[in-house]
Amino acid sequence: MIDATTLPVRPSSFEELTALIGKELGPTDWYDVTQKRVNDFADATDDHQWIHVDLERAAASPLGGTIAHGLYTLSLGPALSSQLLRFDGFAHGLNYGYNKVRFPSPVPVGSRIRMRATVVSAEQVGGGIQVTMNQIVEREGSDKPVVVAESLSRVVEAAQ
Repeated sequence: MIDATTLPVRPSSFEELTALIGKELGPTDWYDVTQKRVNDFADATDDHQWIHVDLERAAASPLGGTIAHGLYTLSLGPALSSQLLRFDGFAHGLNYGYNKVRFPSPVPVGSRIRMRATVVSAEQVGGGIQVTMNQIVEREGSDKPVVVAESLSRVVEAAQ
């Protein structure tokens, strides 16, 4: 039986994945959202919308300062979720996509965020296993999540 309390959880079979269904994993360690990281994301994506990078204009806005891009926060999903669940017991694993993504609350620069995740399903599919997880990213000091996403991964069992 796999231990869901020792993180990251490292399943290596379909049976171990299905045993995780319904179990909440986490939270991860806190992650610091800095202006440098937000600016680097803006440069990488050419998304320089002022609420993310213009300190003076953002300070005068109702938000009171710059905020992280929603997609920046979502892009942390693989790094954060790897603190919770690793597929290194398999031949390989890939991000397959998302069914649903919401950004219910902004992430002010200077915040700390972390993730909790719950395995929703593990299904045999052609060539491997599809794992669906609910990922919730929370901001320190806030009751409202900043990202709620249903992620999909595909993994292939190692040859026996």
